Amino acid sequence: MQANTIRIAGTALGENRHICAFYNSRDEAYRVLMPFVKDGFECGDRAFHVVDPALRDDHLHRLEDAAIPTESAQHSGQFRLGDWNEVYFADGGFDQERMLALLDAALNDAPEQPLQRLVCDMQWALQDRPGTEALLEYESRFNTVLRPGRDVVVCCYDLAKFSAGLIMDVLRTHPMVILGGVLQVNPFFVPPEQFLRELRAQRQEERERD
Repeated sequence: MQANTIRIAGTALGENRHICAFYNSRDEAYRVLMPFVKDGFECGDRAFHVVDPALRDDHLHRLEDAAIPTESAQHSGQFRLGDWNEVYFADGGFDQERMLALLDAALNDAPEQPLQRLVCDMQWALQDRPGTEALLEYESRFNTVLRPGRDVVVCCYDLAKFSAGLIMDVLRTHPMVILGGVLQVNPFFVPPEQFLRELRAQRQEERERD
């Protein structure tokens, strides 16, 4: 295999590395993603995880139970753990421009650095905070930030928490999907330019009806 070949949910990733991972329980999510996470630490890749503030300690315990040296990895800079208040709501609300600029800098300013594997709990979008209504636009635009064949971003969605309609829209913003513990090419993916055009047209229609 090539040096940057990455496997997740039993399948080798190709060029498209923006993934939505749907799960029915946290235990399922960890069972599916932990081999991918652990492999990244063992390969020397960088890791950035964003979690629910209330579950930060639990997340660390789960990594440590998998024999991942979280303390030393944080000291060395290989591992960064943030909660969604720190990452997504640093200014009180969600600012997609700030987040896209932050991620663009983190992923693209140092191409000589090891690959980065981001795993994000997307339940932040259910918080009653300004700006969270921009979730779909943010997810679609994020595809323009990632370099093909390099860093990996896994956006984790609890199927019990999000509405079916929103899940279908989220599906359209990711070229890859993990469903039932299996990674597959997403046939419902819509390229960002087309998706954003459709989204803005839909919003315009809603404003006119109001």
